[in-house]
Amino acid sequence: MPSVNDIAMEIVAREGGYVNDPDDPGGATKHGVTLKTLRSLGVDLTGDGRVEVEDLRRLTPDKAAEIYVEHYYRRTGIALLPEALQASVFDMYVNAGNHAVRILQRLLNEMGHSLAVDGGLGAKTAEAAQAAAGDDPALLADAYGIARRNYYYALAETRPQSRKYARRRDGGKGGWIVRSEEFISPRFRLSEAEHRERTASWG
Repeated sequence: MPSVNDIAMEIVAREGGYVNDPDDPGGATKHGVTLKTLRSLGVDLTGDGRVEVEDLRRLTPDKAAEIYVEHYYRRTGIALLPEALQASVFDMYVNAGNHAVRILQRLLNEMGHSLAVDGGLGAKTAEAAQAAAGDDPALLADAYGIARRNYYYALAETRPQSRKYARRRDGGKGGWIVRSEEFISPRFRLSEAEHRERTASWG
């Protein structure tokens, strides 16, 4: 099992460098870290007393990984989850904040648990996840990955500006779908034909 630091560096590599896509509600990002996040954490890399775009541009991969480990893994409670689930929830938390936990809470409720879908990863959610993992935690990880993939498709369905993240210009799987399927066993990944059928209504 990769260490949390290894997973953080994989996330950094997946997120890429500086991007300021007007269609991304998160705004300017580097290595997946937004300017808003830097400001909330007070990460002043220029030393001028302000946290601005230049601070974001100076963010290194190692510093981004440090932010992820401390604020997206340790402080969120992800370490309380079954080990097989941690990497996918961690990656999703970086990408979508506490929606990562809401997806898990909805999934666990579908499996018979009774949780508030509030995005908070406390003892009750962690205990439900451990119980749901049972003797086959990899299957729970697959179920979460599929729920995560469905979240991306649903978001793209309701927000046309986001469709480019779920479907490439040539109609193939976009970054969101590829990313979610990295955490799903091959037998549960969609074929290209299934993906195209699922997105056909987008025009």
